[in-house]
Amino acid sequence: MSGEESKAEQITARIALSIDEGVMPKGTRLRSLRAAAATYGVSKNTVVEAYDRLIARGYVEPRHGAGYFVTGIRPRTEDPVTARLVEAVDIATLLREQLEHSFTVRLGEGRPPAEWVERSVLKSHIRNIASGQRGLFEHAYESPIGFEPLRETLSRMLAERSIAVRPEHILLTLGANHAFDLIIRQYLRAGDVVLTDTPGYYPLFAKLKLAGIRMVGVQRGAEGPDPDDLARKAQASGARFFFTQSLAHNPTGGSLTLGRAHDILRIAENLDFMVVEDDAFGDLMPPSAARLAALDQLRRVIYVGTFAKILSASLRVGYVAASPEIIAHLVNMKMLTIVNSSGYVERIVHAVLNDGHYRHHLKRLNGRVKEAQLSAVRILRKLGLRPEIEETDGYYMWVALPQGVDDIELTRRAARESIFLAPGSVFEIGGGSGDRRFLRLNVAYVSDTRFHEFVRRELASPFGAPP
Repeated sequence: MSGEESKAEQITARIALSIDEGVMPKGTRLRSLRAAAATYGVSKNTVVEAYDRLIARGYVEPRHGAGYFVTGIRPRTEDPVTARLVEAVDIATLLREQLEHSFTVRLGEGRPPAEWVERSVLKSHIRNIASGQRGLFEHAYESPIGFEPLRETLSRMLAERSIAVRPEHILLTLGANHAFDLIIRQYLRAGDVVLTDTPGYYPLFAKLKLAGIRMVGVQRGAEGPDPDDLARKAQASGARFFFTQSLAHNPTGGSLTLGRAHDILRIAENLDFMVVEDDAFGDLMPPSAARLAALDQLRRVIYVGTFAKILSASLRVGYVAASPEIIAHLVNMKMLTIVNSSGYVERIVHAVLNDGHYRHHLKRLNGRVKEAQLSAVRILRKLGLRPEIEETDGYYMWVALPQGVDDIELTRRAARESIFLAPGSVFEIGGGSGDRRFLRLNVAYVSDTRFHEFVRRELASPFGAPP
């Protein structure tokens, strides 16, 4: 926990104790942000973080224009699992913003616009399947490993990527996040240490936090994870797993090079740890792109894919390809936790993949992404912002903010104007370090002029002045 996080938690605990002991009864107004910052000797941002945690835990409610007030609802004593859940949700606040709030401008969105994906290829398939024209619905529990014809199709698709895997060694899941959850449940226990990309995939951070797993961040650059950092931290920590996204990395947009891939597998072999490779954008990337699973042939790599980023976030279908032993374990874990996944949805995805239009959809989507990337670079230059990697893959750019600009505070200011930003701190283990702060931007939305106006206004004036 970083220093600022620790201070925020200390303030949260102090106020919560006063409420629990009746010192601050229902209706009590908390100090203003400015007054609390002076009282506790911290920044206003730290007080905001503490008040947000009190709200999340049910102690306090905000009243527009009036301040923060004690609710009078006494939260139940937390057990260790509940406490970890609160911490995990604090980390994954960004995900909640994506799912629940209706922002007008969505620079921080993790998904592509709907018109780029689902409207292109899904409507006719959903209509045909729902009407029963293809006779695909059966009212019975199916095998927990997933719809066999879809696994056969995936086996052929992965062969194009030089990953040789039989259909029975592919497990269908409810998206990539479900795949991570199964792997964590099966192979990790509270107190274990894992390695992850930093910056990296923040929902994964939240899952690991919830499970009581300690994360050690491996620095991520334009060519992939830093091999020296990986070797040093793997040896020092004794970690048994390394979670990484090889291609179209979220949030930086960078992709693994072949040489770096060889380095990672050599280190994993020497220090005896497994690699969980996330290939969320696999269908958008060339089959020849550097994939750890292709080089390793699933001996030490567990390969995770999904269709959420390519077809629709509502089609919760993903998969795990791994060795027979690992798949057998994960099938049992899936069966014990959710019985099986949706055969209906798996049939829809199978129908889409086997339709001749799917490859045309990918080609069209790739064209839109590339065009948006080029446009985003030009626009950001005019705004005085710079992506860390200009020639990115996928939907994201990792953009450095000017010195002294706080990404969390900038995100809060943007939200007041219905502009959704993704602050870089949530993508970094421990919330980031040093003076550099970043935003993850979705290239599909960078062209919105309301974002341009906001950036020019905010970054041209002394940051920290009242909006």
